[in-house]
Amino acid sequence: MRKLLILFFSFLFIFSAYSADSDTIARVDIKGHSRVSDATIISKIKIRAGQPYNENIVNEDIKNLYATGFFETADAEKEKTPEGIIVTFKVKEKPALSKLDIEGAHFIRKKKIEEALDIKVGSFVDDYKLNEVASKIKDLYAKKGFTQTKITYNLNVIKDTNEAEVKFIIEERGVLKVRRVKIQGNKTIPAGRILKLMKTRSAWLFNAGLYKEETFTDDIKRITDFYHLEGFTDVKIEPDLNFEQKGLYITINIVEGKRYYLGVIQIEGYKDVSLDEIKKAMKLKTGSVYSDTALYEESSRMRSVYVDRGYIFAQIEPVSVLNPETQKIDVTYKIVENQIAYIERIDIKGNIKTKDKVIRRELRAYPEERFDGKAVRKSKEKLENLGFFEEVRFDTEPGTAPDKVNLIVDVKEAKTGHLSFGGGYSSIEEFVGFAEIRQTNFDFKNWSTFSGGGQDLSLYASLGSLTSRYELSFTNPWIFDRPYSFGFDAYKKGHKQDEDVGYGYSEDITGGDIRLGKDFSDTLKGQAAYRYDRVKISDMVDNATSDLRDELGVTNLSSGLFDLAYDTRDNVFSPLTGIFFTNNFQVTGGPFGGDKDFVKYTGRISYYYPLINKSVLEGRLRAGWADPFSDTKKVPIYERFFVGGANTVRGYQERKLGPVDPQTDDPLGGESMFIANLEYTYPLIDFLKVATFFDAGNVWSKNSDFFKEKLFKSVGLGVRVKTPIGPVSVDYGWPLDLGPGEEKKEGRFHFNVSRGF
Repeated sequence: MRKLLILFFSFLFIFSAYSADSDTIARVDIKGHSRVSDATIISKIKIRAGQPYNENIVNEDIKNLYATGFFETADAEKEKTPEGIIVTFKVKEKPALSKLDIEGAHFIRKKKIEEALDIKVGSFVDDYKLNEVASKIKDLYAKKGFTQTKITYNLNVIKDTNEAEVKFIIEERGVLKVRRVKIQGNKTIPAGRILKLMKTRSAWLFNAGLYKEETFTDDIKRITDFYHLEGFTDVKIEPDLNFEQKGLYITINIVEGKRYYLGVIQIEGYKDVSLDEIKKAMKLKTGSVYSDTALYEESSRMRSVYVDRGYIFAQIEPVSVLNPETQKIDVTYKIVENQIAYIERIDIKGNIKTKDKVIRRELRAYPEERFDGKAVRKSKEKLENLGFFEEVRFDTEPGTAPDKVNLIVDVKEAKTGHLSFGGGYSSIEEFVGFAEIRQTNFDFKNWSTFSGGGQDLSLYASLGSLTSRYELSFTNPWIFDRPYSFGFDAYKKGHKQDEDVGYGYSEDITGGDIRLGKDFSDTLKGQAAYRYDRVKISDMVDNATSDLRDELGVTNLSSGLFDLAYDTRDNVFSPLTGIFFTNNFQVTGGPFGGDKDFVKYTGRISYYYPLINKSVLEGRLRAGWADPFSDTKKVPIYERFFVGGANTVRGYQERKLGPVDPQTDDPLGGESMFIANLEYTYPLIDFLKVATFFDAGNVWSKNSDFFKEKLFKSVGLGVRVKTPIGPVSVDYGWPLDLGPGEEKKEGRFHFNVSRGF
């Protein structure tokens, strides 16, 4: 009995072992391939020897083999052996491309077509792949306007070698030009307004009129979206394309349908924010045109009221219903306020050079405080105004509690170090060349890169036909980690005598200043400075009067300067909206010593008003007064005000409005000045703007004469171009009054190259 039991258990053990081995993969074989390596195929399948056999994995491996694009067929066979299961993958490779030919290409070079294709000699091909390639070639022609071009191919497979020879045959058919675009069926929206929405236009002298199907499809969508915005929710746009021998004639049939207007507007769910505050943000009223887009934008404006008060989780859903009695759309805004959010942490990302503290000191949102949408927007504006970043983004992520969020400040740094040089022509300086080394994000403590600290250091030199200037400037906007600025300038500048631009003498100034400023708020800044100048006047015109000759020689000026600026511009580099108001008060001599004693005030206010397509209307006023005191009888000529020309009143000669020398006609300047400019700029592309302007201004000999004589006025046109060496402005001004000493009105061009845009 004992022997029988031993024999039974031994048999059971052997049977169990055999059963286990029979479910295990003993070997994986691959058959049918010649070009694709074993290693490549093995890398695409998951099943391996020694693993339990799994039908699902094998099926997935077959799919993966098909996905490679190498095989026409792929299958797997399973064979049970005493050693285990043998899995054999049987594949049939697609033919490999051995020769590629393109026939009939004339308008587009063969090489350019080949570069755009994703098949090369050695690639595996089939009809599906070749149809894709044919479509790509057709797209190339369509982009050139050859939308009727026909692409076919011949595939020749050599069975013995399983290689393929492919020839693409191109039938280049003439460019399909749009001869007419007609709008019909429109009753409310003028045809001209609809045509302006379209990029598909009739061929004429300044437009090729090429028909592109993709562009035309976008045109139809733009027209549909426009009608929806105008309240025509049920509009139908039905294009009719008539292909004729001369070209394409397009008719766009419009069934406008009913125009919907807003009826009763209700707001539900508000608690912590008053109804009056919500209504202040709303623009839509009963009788306004209805559209889904308008409701979405209105909801966003309402939600911004909540976000500004910390309710960043607030939800506002507009529910619209057609009122059968009034035939208007009644809207109910359902508000779910949710809880107030608090900032738990502020994380800075993306800054590689710029120190965290340089970014954090510009933020107006702080940890542990209630989330404030206005403060976040102000923070973004201040960071953009630094000029250190190409892009500034704010985001939030959940904090450790339901009412906590982390504020994410993500920046993309711009290049702040500049080595620039160039030349140009200015109607004031004539020919001028310049070179500048500048780091606007300087850090004198960082000896490795000298960047990242938010300081501004520049070394500038220019040399022109008339003027020269050399300047070293440094500004640290935050000293001792407080909003106090410190800076200095050292310079040498001057001009040669040239009566054509109002210089009846040569001038050389060597000097410098030390500045200390403070930010009183985000919009109000003040600065005090001490400046010392050594002024040398020489080479005066032979027939100069005693008034001019009194300035000959060397004069030392010692001055205290006080500035106060109010600035609400949205962007200091290219403002769209806001006010910029500066006041500069200068005391020369007196308690500061020096050879001359006088006081001088200059004020400027600019108002920017945004219009369509980021165009801007700027109104600018400037005024100035200067007055001698103590032993000084008159303000030095080089400290007086001058008006006329590129930067003041365009259309007149440089500096030649106001008092002139009766013998030489050289301008003498004045102790009081007023200039008004009204300018409208419209951007054509990113780097090009056009402008139209109206200027008025004058200077008067004495303060007591202020506004006793007329203002000289002008109108004109101009362009503004942003170039690598700096912005260039070209203006043509036409005087509306005769200038001093002139017998007739003549328009003038004014050219300027500067370093800020």
